[in-house]
Amino acid sequence: MADSLTLPHSRLRSGGGTPTILVIGGGASGNAVTVLLRRAGIAVDLIEAKPDWNATSGSGITLQGNALRVLRELGLWEQVSASGYAFGTLGITAPDGTVLHVAEDIRTGGDDLPATLGMQRPQLQRILIDAVRACGATVRLGTTAEALEQDADGVSVRFSDGTEGRYDLVIGADGLGSATRAAIGITDKPEPTGMAIWRIAAPRPEGVERTDLTYGGPAYIAGYTPTSENTIYAFVVEACRDRASIAPGAYADEMRRAAQGYGGFWPEIVEHITDSRKVNYTWFDRLLVDGSWHRGRVVLIGDAAHCCPPTIAQGAAMSLEDALVLAELLTSGREWDDELFQTYYERRTARVRTVVEASVQIGQWQLDGVRDADVPGLIGRTMNMLKELP
Repeated sequence: MADSLTLPHSRLRSGGGTPTILVIGGGASGNAVTVLLRRAGIAVDLIEAKPDWNATSGSGITLQGNALRVLRELGLWEQVSASGYAFGTLGITAPDGTVLHVAEDIRTGGDDLPATLGMQRPQLQRILIDAVRACGATVRLGTTAEALEQDADGVSVRFSDGTEGRYDLVIGADGLGSATRAAIGITDKPEPTGMAIWRIAAPRPEGVERTDLTYGGPAYIAGYTPTSENTIYAFVVEACRDRASIAPGAYADEMRRAAQGYGGFWPEIVEHITDSRKVNYTWFDRLLVDGSWHRGRVVLIGDAAHCCPPTIAQGAAMSLEDALVLAELLTSGREWDDELFQTYYERRTARVRTVVEASVQIGQWQLDGVRDADVPGLIGRTMNMLKELP
């Protein structure tokens, strides 16, 4: 394990010259690694396929302490804290809204950070975007990498706009459907777990001050998380269906139907599920690339290397930790070789595997109708492990 989260800002790889890196993908992991590498004086180009840099999409996100720890290392904690809603407990409720149990959340980021913070996903993305802009990286939006050609010294890249570039290293941070992963011959693909989730941002009902989860009832899981003083995001998990069979214009009706049978704060939340354009529907997927997360001078981070259902809210945290660990190694003064990239994989894989397997298991218990599953125990063991530095 690392002894410190402080990066050696002035140390570059040996061999002379200023190294250059291409980051493919401007999500959480791509943005984070860009900021950390620029801090060390490395030249970074970041390309993002979406022209709007995903600055407006998504409903909400739950960030636990280990994610907040990385955001603090990025120098963004004050902005994140001011934009989100921090809390330290998790409620378990019956379908009618009766509170069955309130558990103290484990402070995976240490005692000086909140256990959990909810925030609007677009707001987090905008904070990260501003940090990338401020760090001096070159950013090109609406751009993809069409071809990667490697040799012993680096990677030649042809872009979708017809231009070309030459880099010492390429970091694939292009998400679940990563074209970079496929381009370097890694054949692993995300696999659906059998569940899907409806999400929406909504006004915060008075009295909602933490995440509350209901297991069972009309759906497998229903819950909500405060994301600011005025907002929440609400979600309902059900068996996955053919997305093509659900007309986008019917999303609000479908989510309202799925949430209709829940009590407590849900009737007030349901009143605001009216605009299908604000409802998001996605399947739960799992992915864990085994063996290594690199081929030559191309390395994967975040959802390009692994993903899991949001059942313990660790997807973004794992991606941010990837960025931190990879940046630490790249700025350690070591050669950028197979040994370094294998070290990165070995530092990450056991931790990520634990999270992926626990996240999938919680959903599988629901799918299998296991009534005596030790969900609190599994979550507790996983969270205690995450208190250790990555």
